Amino acid sequence: MPTSGRGVAQRVLWITAAAGLALDQVTKAIAAVTVEGHPPSHVLGGHVTFTAYRNSGAAGSFAPRATLVFTVLAIGVLAFIARTAPSVRTPGWAAGLGLIFAGAGGNLADRLFRTPGFGRGAVLDFIQVGHGGIFNLSDQCVMAGVLTVMVQLLRGVPLTSPAASPAVEPADPAAAGEAG
Repeated sequence: MPTSGRGVAQRVLWITAAAGLALDQVTKAIAAVTVEGHPPSHVLGGHVTFTAYRNSGAAGSFAPRATLVFTVLAIGVLAFIARTAPSVRTPGWAAGLGLIFAGAGGNLADRLFRTPGFGRGAVLDFIQVGHGGIFNLSDQCVMAGVLTVMVQLLRGVPLTSPAASPAVEPADPAAAGEAG
């Protein structure tokens, strides 16, 4: 029994989303216990630091008072991907959208269920590379997903397969022969 491109793409999208979301939530749970409330921990010769930071805004602490806006935006992204998912036919698009779903879902879970309360929670960021910003795996899923989607766009890969259009037959076969 052959597997359709759509079936493969569906599995890639939802397995990628579930795996990314699970990994993000597990690492945040570990960080909440082992990193938060503790001094920063430096590994890999000091190039990576584990330090907890509660971010109520977007990346780089942009718009820290707009938590509700980012909550609604994440819900919109998840709804768009869920609605578009059945039409996705290629593994590249599926992987990209699955990663974006995982990232948006992971940070949305923080906004919904972490302090100070439902829909106003702060995202737990805990990884810092060099002297850069502090991030979490959800952030990396979003970035990897956006890069994957950009590659698909640059390659000209359509998000969905065009629907097979029925052949148009002329009403009078004799007239079709005269037109040529």
